[in-house]
Amino acid sequence: MPEPGPAEAPAPEAGFDELAQGVCADPFSFLGIHPGPDDDWLIRVFLPWATAVEIRSGSSRIPMVRVVDAGGWEARLPRASGLTGPPAYHLAVTDEAGKEWPRQDPYRFPPTLDEGRLQAFLNGDELRAHEFLGARPWAEGAVEGTRFAVWAPHARAVLLRGVLNGWDGRCHPMRPRGATGVWELFVPGVGEGGLYKYEVVTPQGLRLEKADPFGRGAELRPDTASVVVHGSHHEWRDQRWLEERGSRQSDEAPMAIYEVHAGSWKRHPDGSWLGYRELADTLLPYVKSLGFTHIELMPLTEHPLDQSWGYQPVGFFAPTGRYGTPDDLRYFVDRAHQLGIGVLLDWVPGHFARDAHGLGHFDGTALYEPSDPKQANHPDWGTRIFDYTKGGVRSFLVSSAMYWIEEFHLDGLRVDAVASILYLDYSREDGEWTPNREGGNTNLDAVDFLRFLNERVAEETPDVLVTAEESTAWPGVSHGTDRGGLGFSQKWNMGWMNDTLDLMSMDPVHRRAHYGKLTFSLMYAFSERFVLPFSHDEVVHGKGSLLGRMPGSEEEKFANLRLLLAYQWTHPGKKLLFMGGELGQWKEWDVDGSVDWALEAFDRHTGVRRLVRDLNHFYRFEPSLHLLDHHSEGFEWMDFESPEKTTLAFARWSPGRTEPIVLAFNFTPVHRPEYPLPLPEPGRYRVILNTDGVEYGGAGTEAGPIVETVQKPLARQEQHATVSLPGLSMIALAWDKG
Repeated sequence: MPEPGPAEAPAPEAGFDELAQGVCADPFSFLGIHPGPDDDWLIRVFLPWATAVEIRSGSSRIPMVRVVDAGGWEARLPRASGLTGPPAYHLAVTDEAGKEWPRQDPYRFPPTLDEGRLQAFLNGDELRAHEFLGARPWAEGAVEGTRFAVWAPHARAVLLRGVLNGWDGRCHPMRPRGATGVWELFVPGVGEGGLYKYEVVTPQGLRLEKADPFGRGAELRPDTASVVVHGSHHEWRDQRWLEERGSRQSDEAPMAIYEVHAGSWKRHPDGSWLGYRELADTLLPYVKSLGFTHIELMPLTEHPLDQSWGYQPVGFFAPTGRYGTPDDLRYFVDRAHQLGIGVLLDWVPGHFARDAHGLGHFDGTALYEPSDPKQANHPDWGTRIFDYTKGGVRSFLVSSAMYWIEEFHLDGLRVDAVASILYLDYSREDGEWTPNREGGNTNLDAVDFLRFLNERVAEETPDVLVTAEESTAWPGVSHGTDRGGLGFSQKWNMGWMNDTLDLMSMDPVHRRAHYGKLTFSLMYAFSERFVLPFSHDEVVHGKGSLLGRMPGSEEEKFANLRLLLAYQWTHPGKKLLFMGGELGQWKEWDVDGSVDWALEAFDRHTGVRRLVRDLNHFYRFEPSLHLLDHHSEGFEWMDFESPEKTTLAFARWSPGRTEPIVLAFNFTPVHRPEYPLPLPEPGRYRVILNTDGVEYGGAGTEAGPIVETVQKPLARQEQHATVSLPGLSMIALAWDKG
């Protein structure tokens, strides 16, 4: 339906008074061009800083009259014969210094937003709201500029303020789009790099300065303005990776993830951050040399506090400017793909920062968060929680996910703190939470949102992963929604992580009493598609580094760490290791520092790194270690009943029970030179990896290289072999088919 033509403008006094006070809720009814009382056109503008304004239309030059001291200007333009609609015109504005500025009048242009997409946004069905909300390039005929659009349904008025108007929002009040609650304004001449905010006038008359929720760029803290970003100039060269991504990220593919905090992996000598492009040139070759298949970046959504690590975001569409521009990030991802490395991003849809310029009480009401304070505030992190009942919020979050995936060619999202999303009583005592409509503690609307998110991502980008950091026993996190699951691609195995680290932190003499921490994980290892994480959370806040948590002498600490990593890499499930773990770092992670690269001068530390490299090679090129990662038929116990010795052994199988690899572990410092090892097939076995090898910083205790089975049943197997099993070590044996 065509937009109605300009209505006759009201009297100037009241309109200009509203503009001067910054409370004009419908500027297009007053400003711009309207039918005049004498069969002419009446043009009004509000320019407080101008000393003179002239209308220019065709050959006409008509001075405007200052009718209100606050900055209201009027002029009458005769109707041109043969022209039925309002004529085109522009302004010539003279400032206090006497300089003349050509200027298009934003208030002569019609609304631009599509009603259908606005309604889809409100319904919660819009997947790409970033295509029309926020600051987007726009053109009306030959007039180019930026269209600004923001959702603020309860606002009395919304003003656009920024460099474009000397930060005087009165100059650019925005147009309301009826019941949608969206405000828009096309501003000619505004290009990339412009700084802006929304000045939101609440129903109570308060003025809030808000960054753009859909802004694609943001100032670096402590400044908080949004930055106009029109699009990308990056030319992608990762087509081959994208074509192969489905096979590289299937359940059957090996997946070893190196988790990175971009600001503290490495720094310049003066302590400043490396940029995205510098990280592409340094971090990526390093990760490639170690054999990792993926990098997982901790949150890059813009955030005001460094010490939040990115987990208190304000800019859900803005890559942090700490490390460069959005195109710099695209370059990083592109280079990773060219090197055969996937890139995952930690994404935070469970909560947002309370900072005044953020989403909280955005239009003076609880818009993005629930109105119930018991549900709106997160007790652990001092953040606000999203209201998943609102269609606009669901569209906002799903659009954010799709934006990062599509705009930056990301290969997956790790969804942070899923348990805090699922449970209304998460980290709350009785009386501190409100039950759901069924009287329970499940956030039913959040469950619906997560299922919707995962369904839409799977439909739009089926080869992209969405991984849940979920710490409870919620059933079916990585099961399809058609089976009643949440639909995630993977789930972090927090139970395995906690049990394993707990046991490995013990003095070995006590491990026998807790042997079940090693075996229990196989009771549920195939109930989900698991990732085995040793993440940033496990090496911070006084927990110590992985190496620092190991017991015993220095030699034993390193042996324990090598054993821990070998157990992780050979246990069913995909792998994740936080930066510094591969080097056996002594100190825990410090967001204001970097990995302790000085340790590269010490053999034991480089030995750990060499082991990680070899474990990655082992995992990636031995089919039995990954093809059936999520299936019980790919696993078979050899020895799981030796708590007194605290030894453990199992076999990993390829499909069809071919090519078994047997892994034997000794969780005590006692060398067992004649360890009876049950084996799944008769014949010869080669020891192909020994974590006690001198090349890894170990003692070099001999464990092979060839062992022969004897036909004597042991622990449910028809044959076994006697092997040398070094203390605090793992050995891997490959069956020689002969």
